[in-house]
Amino acid sequence: ALMDAGVPIKEPVAGVAMGLIKEGDRFVVLTDIQGVEDFYGDMDFKVAGTRAGVTAIQMDIKTTGLDRAVMSHALEQARKARLAILDKMLETIPEPRPELSPYAPRIVILHIDPDKIREVIGPGGRVINRIIAETGTEIDIEDDGRVFVAGVSREGTERAVKMIEDITREVEVGKIYRGRVTRVTPFGAFVEVLPGKEGLVHISKLALGRVERTEDVCKVGDEILVKCTDIDSLGRVNLSRREALEEERRARGEAVSGGGRPGDRPDGGRRSKRSRGSRRRGKGGKGGSGRGDRGGRGNGSPRGSGS
Repeated sequence: ALMDAGVPIKEPVAGVAMGLIKEGDRFVVLTDIQGVEDFYGDMDFKVAGTRAGVTAIQMDIKTTGLDRAVMSHALEQARKARLAILDKMLETIPEPRPELSPYAPRIVILHIDPDKIREVIGPGGRVINRIIAETGTEIDIEDDGRVFVAGVSREGTERAVKMIEDITREVEVGKIYRGRVTRVTPFGAFVEVLPGKEGLVHISKLALGRVERTEDVCKVGDEILVKCTDIDSLGRVNLSRREALEEERRARGEAVSGGGRPGDRPDGGRRSKRSRGSRRRGKGGKGGSGRGDRGGRGNGSPRGSGS
């Protein structure tokens, strides 16, 4: 049953109940006894084990004792029966299934910092009760930081584990997070990278290019990639979207230098009319200053000549 449920046991185990009918010096050892044989018999001897040997035994007797001959006979008969049962089991299922049955209960044990226990429980048990209600699991926390998460569905158990890990995890310098924008200010955006843990992305670090207004890049509720660049002595978290974008580009093998790709600039990557006009004047000498190089039309002499 355990192997069929996907429980990763080391070896299959089988058991058998042995009985005894004894009259004087004569005795008979019975294999796989039932209720009637147990009631009228003189012994109920349960033997369990693997191919390697016995792992557990339990005996009830109604006689004043058993001699060595009876015990030796019963153990040998139980060994043969146990091996026969194991052969039948392995014919049916030779090893545990690779995946745990969806109907099998799951228990996951976490180890957290004991100082974080109150954060997982929350005021009046509000946080832990919310996790239990949303995931359909049962959660027990020991004083040493062990957390037992039990549930029937794998999805619910995994979700509960992730919620606990997010609550107890600390923000790490150098790590990239996908966070949610919680506040937008003229000097930058506050982003929640872990539950209850947020940091500031300064406006100068919001994009690869220059940003005039924070709202040109993000608004409250947006999810953005950020990198933790520093945690100061007061515990304030400093974030950078620019560095996260640069690392993302490097991972794709793209060049990082330049003014940023379209969408990283607050104007969507479009040049201003002024810059387009300046570029046109530089082509082919067209424009007021370019005509002076081609010569005047009225007197046949170049403009700006000294004669």
